[in-house]
Amino acid sequence: MEKKSIEYVLPEEIEKRSFEIIAAELAERGITLPAEQDPVTRRVIHTSADFDYAETMTYSENAVEIAKNLIKNGADIVTDTNMALAGINKKVLASFGGEAHCYMADADVAEERKTTRAAISMELASKLEKPVIFAVGNAPTALIQIYELMQERDWRPAFVIGVPVGFVNVEAAKELIMETDLPYIINRGRKGGSNVAAAICNALLYELKKE
Repeated sequence: MEKKSIEYVLPEEIEKRSFEIIAAELAERGITLPAEQDPVTRRVIHTSADFDYAETMTYSENAVEIAKNLIKNGADIVTDTNMALAGINKKVLASFGGEAHCYMADADVAEERKTTRAAISMELASKLEKPVIFAVGNAPTALIQIYELMQERDWRPAFVIGVPVGFVNVEAAKELIMETDLPYIINRGRKGGSNVAAAICNALLYELKKE
């Protein structure tokens, strides 16, 4: 195996250099990302070092523009993990009038109802009286709960970022959301994670900040 040489890069240049490497590798693979989706997919690759996302990230029509407009108009973001919550740039979100929430610690009734804390936390989040972007990076049950709440009552989230990771119900839960008319950003297949959910949120926020 060829030994890799160390690059000496200033701390403030590391992210820029990373994105240059990503751009070069995408070009080598013959991959051109759609312009609107490009900053989001690239940041997911940057977070995960996984180029599979260039093939599996899936966007509903005008998804990025819809999500950016929601944030611009003060939408909140709800995550299914405190890890995703910690990763979102809340200062930039607040500059547009939005807040980030995670209700996992509040979901004490989950055990009594024989369901997951993630499902209950989605139910709690559905009571927010403003547009909400749901960013799900861990629990497929959160996506299933969003779908079931839509069937049970006259409610719908403003947007869904669906990137749970794992093996049980992960792909089926993502497909449920893609079958609705909701605007979404979803990674097909088993891959995802809280870091990916936060990366997608931050990509949207940073693009808005640049504008």
